[in-house]
Amino acid sequence: MIANNKLDKSFGPVGTSAGMILFFAGLVLSCFYFSGLILVLIGGFVGFTSTSALIDDNGKRVKFCNNLFGIVRTGKWIPIEPSMKIGIKESNQTYRAFSRGNRALDITKKDYRVILFDSGNREIMPLKRTDSLEAAKLELETMGNHLGLNRV
Repeated sequence: MIANNKLDKSFGPVGTSAGMILFFAGLVLSCFYFSGLILVLIGGFVGFTSTSALIDDNGKRVKFCNNLFGIVRTGKWIPIEPSMKIGIKESNQTYRAFSRGNRALDITKKDYRVILFDSGNREIMPLKRTDSLEAAKLELETMGNHLGLNRV
């Protein structure tokens, strides 16, 4: 079974909102003008592009994906080796946007990620995003058992 774990929006919350507005404005304008399709393409790319991780339990492989336009998955499958490990890492992301009055708007996201490490304890890719440490520990145990990996 292949599990799809959504991770992040590629352009952050502000870029995603702006992209969706451009997308829907382009849909309306494309009814009247052919040039509205340019707004649809730009807005669709910025508004819907995201990242995810695909985990194949049966094939013992993982894939980090960039989902272009929210549909087209790009990435390379990585086979899981017995020397690999998984662990938990805290993630703090801050997105900053400026208003027309030059005031900063900061949006902070704090979450926990289950990360795949290689044999030298170097980070390869995130596998799952959770909101709490307890949920991350539970996912760590579950994924470790399914994939046959040790914990860091």
